[in-house]
Amino acid sequence: MVLPGVNYEALDAAAGTRGANDLLKLINTFTGGAFNQGSIFALGIMPYITASIIVQLLGFAVPYFQRLQQKEGESGRKRINQITRFLTLFITLVQGGAYLTYLKSIPGAVDQSINPGVFWFSNMIILSTGTIFAMWMGEKITDRGIGNGISLLIMVGIIASLPAAFIAEILSQFSSNRLALLILELAFFFIVVVATILVVQGVRKIPIQAAKRMVGRSMTSMPSASGRDYINLKLSAAGVMPIIFAQAIMFLPLTAAQWAAESAGTQSDLLLSLNNWKSIPYNVLFFILIVIFTYVYTALIVNPQQYAEYLKRQNAFIPGIKPGQDTQDYIDSLTTRITLPGAIFIGIIAILPALVATAGVNDAFAIFFGGTSLLILVGVVLDTLQQIESYLLMRKYDGLVKSGRIAGRGAQGITIGAGM
Repeated sequence: MVLPGVNYEALDAAAGTRGANDLLKLINTFTGGAFNQGSIFALGIMPYITASIIVQLLGFAVPYFQRLQQKEGESGRKRINQITRFLTLFITLVQGGAYLTYLKSIPGAVDQSINPGVFWFSNMIILSTGTIFAMWMGEKITDRGIGNGISLLIMVGIIASLPAAFIAEILSQFSSNRLALLILELAFFFIVVVATILVVQGVRKIPIQAAKRMVGRSMTSMPSASGRDYINLKLSAAGVMPIIFAQAIMFLPLTAAQWAAESAGTQSDLLLSLNNWKSIPYNVLFFILIVIFTYVYTALIVNPQQYAEYLKRQNAFIPGIKPGQDTQDYIDSLTTRITLPGAIFIGIIAILPALVATAGVNDAFAIFFGGTSLLILVGVVLDTLQQIESYLLMRKYDGLVKSGRIAGRGAQGITIGAGM
């Protein structure tokens, strides 16, 4: 359903001529195209994602949120959920106002005969209701379904445009009599998906050993908690967050270009190239930002001191490494080393859509070759498969999943860094 007083045809026409406004394209992808259609779900679940990221970052810096996340258990989690919901409503009102301002800036997108006050008040309520309903639906899916409901909603929004883009690419290649190129393109897409799965699943295992104790007249090893015998350092601990942060930063050149055009009447070639997602300066800067944000976000979510203290409490240690500060330094150095290949891979995945689009792939289909879309799709699918597998194993249906078991899913260990 379209918002009252909004002409979605004018929005579609403006979206086709907008150029490389990557932030708006990202939002439109996450909402399944609702953003460019003026739908009541135009903001989708994005305000909730923004609120969750803010609360998560506050948990690293503000003692109150640290206490809620780490020490107060279930009551702290419920309090964080309440804060996230209220913050979602506030962000929805802010983004809703910005979205309505964006609609009014497009010629023909808003019916001028409608009273401005009525237009703003009614549509702000409708947009907020749409976002809150999406948030409620995601939480219900989490409570009653399989996997994370919010992630599933995002995946559905992303994958909604995949069939149309895929069919358009097939028809385009057939009309140009380039069947061999189409086969090569699909084979490369398969390889990219497999490589993404391997990196998302990739871990560096650190063996741990429990101290021995006297039982009667014999020495026995104390079992570690839940039978854990190693620590898993994830190769891609930051997940998709570095791409989201980098894309938000890359939106700044567009704002600077618009300000320069309004003030001086001209735009610099550099700013113009930074607004073109296929240009070399854009992709070089994008790649560098992703590598930087990968290290920053990994440093925030991976706390070597916490895991060193955990091992000490469990009376366990890493063979050849002294407990305490040496264990902390060892985990920190390993995390730093394995983050580099993970950061480089995420950077390559992020700029891959521009590379394949330059090679002749349709822009709508090219975005699925990498970037946020591919990482979210792979991550959500793997998480859902893990949930299904755990339910089957819990109900003694081991025979149904034994042959198709996901590598690493059933292994024991402490996993460090579970990025989004």
